Amino acid sequence: MGAPLEDARHLAQRYDRMRQEAEAQAIEVSKRQMKVRETPGNIDNVSKLESAEAKLEELKSNMVVLGKEAVAAMNAVEAQQQRLTLQRLIAMVESERTFHQRILQILDQLEGDMVSERQRIEASPNLVMENSMPPPPSYEEANGVFPPPKVDGTSETVEYFLAEVIHSYQAETDVELNLSVGDYVVVRKVSGNGWAEGECKGKAGWFPYEYIERRERVPASKIVQIF
Repeated sequence: MGAPLEDARHLAQRYDRMRQEAEAQAIEVSKRQMKVRETPGNIDNVSKLESAEAKLEELKSNMVVLGKEAVAAMNAVEAQQQRLTLQRLIAMVESERTFHQRILQILDQLEGDMVSERQRIEASPNLVMENSMPPPPSYEEANGVFPPPKVDGTSETVEYFLAEVIHSYQAETDVELNLSVGDYVVVRKVSGNGWAEGECKGKAGWFPYEYIERRERVPASKIVQIF
């Protein structure tokens, strides 16, 4: 590609033409030598033979010079090819390095997001409540087997209200209630140890009181889900 290769092509073409010319001249010399042997002493034939031999030697000499130029041209082509190959290899290495750097950046970002998510989960109220809250009321209390506690000789009053679930909760016992964020619950009782009892989606049970927020009204689309 480029000047070195063009020079080499031209030299090859010149060398090929010169070789053909030298071969033809060698045949001419052979003919002249035959004529000189057939007519010894013929000065004209001898002169033509000497002239043909001189031209053949000149062609051979030119071929030697041209051959050296061809070798130099091919060396230049090889050097150019080596430079191009090296440039391509460098470009490939740079491309690979850029690709892996980008992958490393993506992995670093992903790791940062995962660490942030883990910290958020660890800091969520779910884990704190699960580790600090006492167990829900017993089965007897949940089903009304025992009478409600007395306060100054009177029964505890129960005020029903509606609440929206703000944290999901997975029940761990039969007396507990599964909650999903966005659900609405009819709260029927709130105990003093952080648990509340209510009904959601046709099921009743206990759940952490901190997982809900009181609401004055319920969207029409949620009323069916409560009961």
